[in-house]
Amino acid sequence: MTASPSLAAKHRPEFLVALALAAGPVVALGFTRFAYALLLPAMREKLHWSYAAAGGMNTANALGYIIGAATAAWWSRRFGSGKAFVWGIVISALALLASGATDNFAGLTVLRFIGGLSTAVTFVVGSALASRVHSGGQQARSASLVGMYMAGVGIGVVLSGVVVPAALTAWGVSGWQAGWLLMGLLALLAIGPAAWAARQVPEQATGGAAHGGRVGLKPLTPLFIWYVLFGAGYVSYMTFVIALLHSQGMKVWGTGTFFIVLGVASAAATLLVWGRLIGRLRGGMAPALVSAVVLIGVLPVLLWHGMGAAIASAIIFGGTFMAGPTAVTVLARRMLPAHAWTLGIALLTVAFSVGQAVGPLVSGLLSDSSGGIAKGLWLSVVLLAVSAAVALLQRERTAENHHQDAPATAPAPSAVQR
Repeated sequence: MTASPSLAAKHRPEFLVALALAAGPVVALGFTRFAYALLLPAMREKLHWSYAAAGGMNTANALGYIIGAATAAWWSRRFGSGKAFVWGIVISALALLASGATDNFAGLTVLRFIGGLSTAVTFVVGSALASRVHSGGQQARSASLVGMYMAGVGIGVVLSGVVVPAALTAWGVSGWQAGWLLMGLLALLAIGPAAWAARQVPEQATGGAAHGGRVGLKPLTPLFIWYVLFGAGYVSYMTFVIALLHSQGMKVWGTGTFFIVLGVASAAATLLVWGRLIGRLRGGMAPALVSAVVLIGVLPVLLWHGMGAAIASAIIFGGTFMAGPTAVTVLARRMLPAHAWTLGIALLTVAFSVGQAVGPLVSGLLSDSSGGIAKGLWLSVVLLAVSAAVALLQRERTAENHHQDAPATAPAPSAVQR
């Protein structure tokens, strides 16, 4: 090995590690969380659910997500980031498999809860791992690698957009169980690369982590409020948009195509646009922009019918919604001391989860009333508009405090194992 590797050679291991870490959000969000929207019409028809019951199922998932997010930093300290990340994926995979083995409402609700908990641990700890892949001072570089990790969500959405329609085509409405099982098998395959990547990122030295509760989070108050509103707004759309398209007459592969386009847009935009852009925007500009664009993405399916409106919505919404977690992770990295990154991301994710717990339930209740699903989805538009305004109140801490204890706790740039 040469003494002075090229810049490309130095960045290549970081690229591979971030890409392999993306297997976490593929399973945690792409499969365990978002694929439910594809399965919902068939499950409602076969199991005779109301929209409120369907929304309540996702609320159970969000409640598990809240607990997982609230305890993610503890799991990370107790067992190590790598083990917490990998075991979260394992539990998610088992929950997916089990979801295909029962049609009992209570059983499925428990599994959605467990999946939410494991998803949050995986996603929060994985976000912290991704934020440490590059520990140098290049903010744009770090943001790009975090964006690469977040792109796993879009990849998972694309895969579920292929697998679920294939199962429903083969077995009709009864194919929802096969859909869960197939995603569970794919989740098991993701464990290998995720485990390898987790080993490449050295554990964070605890430093002041034991006193994490003393970390000043008050400057992030607007970001916390924004994340609650954003979580409620975007997840209401993700939960019920397929049901809306189905009610408008779109067939299984039409909704599958919508989901695939949404996933491709998410992965491509997160990789090529948002990671770099967020690295350059200051304060609350990035989350405000994300909310505004996501809001625009919701409108086409509410204002018009047909595949054209659905594809436009998929491209705009899909290309933006995962920029929210990217912006939060980048801001937490900038504004908190290194030892508090996992704790800060975890607490922000709790706020996100609160919104995700309330949003689908309220949207489902509105969808069951006169006006149908569209009425429930207009809630997303209102919440996203308010969230954009709140985000603009966020100010960024001065750079002098940014890495106040980074030398004692953060690994050097060369610490990412080759």
